[in-house]
Amino acid sequence: MILFDNHLHLRREGRFLDAAREFHNAGGTHFILCQYPMIETVLKEKSYQSCYQETIQMAKEIRDSVGIGVFVVVGPYPVDLLSLQEKFGREIAISIMKKGMDEAAVLCNEHKCIAIGEIGRPHFTVTQQILQDSNDILTYGMQKAKDVGVPVVLHTENTTPMQCKELVEMGNNVGLKSEKIVKHFAPPLISKDENFGLMPSVLAKKRNIIEGLRKGTRFFMETDYIDDLRRPGAVLAPKTVPKLTKKLIEENIMSEQQAYMIHVENPQNVYDIQLEA
Repeated sequence: MILFDNHLHLRREGRFLDAAREFHNAGGTHFILCQYPMIETVLKEKSYQSCYQETIQMAKEIRDSVGIGVFVVVGPYPVDLLSLQEKFGREIAISIMKKGMDEAAVLCNEHKCIAIGEIGRPHFTVTQQILQDSNDILTYGMQKAKDVGVPVVLHTENTTPMQCKELVEMGNNVGLKSEKIVKHFAPPLISKDENFGLMPSVLAKKRNIIEGLRKGTRFFMETDYIDDLRRPGAVLAPKTVPKLTKKLIEENIMSEQQAYMIHVENPQNVYDIQLEA
């Protein structure tokens, strides 16, 4: 059985390969390694290039050492804008963030990454100017994703139907289809009147997935594991997605066909990838 975690971070100074092994030992077969914020490097180099290359290298080491499928998603983390602006001023900060979108798009075009992300807006209250600049950078990233034919993975404030509508409209304005907009850390907003066609990546808590299944199977499951030794298992542990999926099947809450839709059909359709057991 293919079991896919749509959003997981790893760090060399964290558990790294041991965390990947935990996922694998629980039955996990594939996951997305999403770019972890490396703001110190970006402030030093005024570029995301080495951050991206490090994430790609980590994915290779996981494949070689653990023997599981790893896909890479990279992009300028939205909160970086605040640190960049503080050090370099507003215009240079925006320029570095947009250059980060360009660099991510090149890697997607070279098939080293499968999406641009996580990009978007800070998840906390910011000034109107920061919000406006974040939306400008996000729109630029959506355009780049559309140009190279990949999805965007979004990090924003808490997800609501109205926010989904706004994000879909932003994508539509630059020609990015709603199904190529993946909302990371989403609640179970599964029906189209809730998400307006974007793809929710639902935090894999049992109550979330049960509620999602009541509405359909058009969603991803994710842990958003952050690999911070100071916060073991946060946000959710690497074993969570495979362990929960198998438990729900055993309890006849999720069918094997539903699991196939969530873990195989959805990733293949959204990211244009092939998953093999």
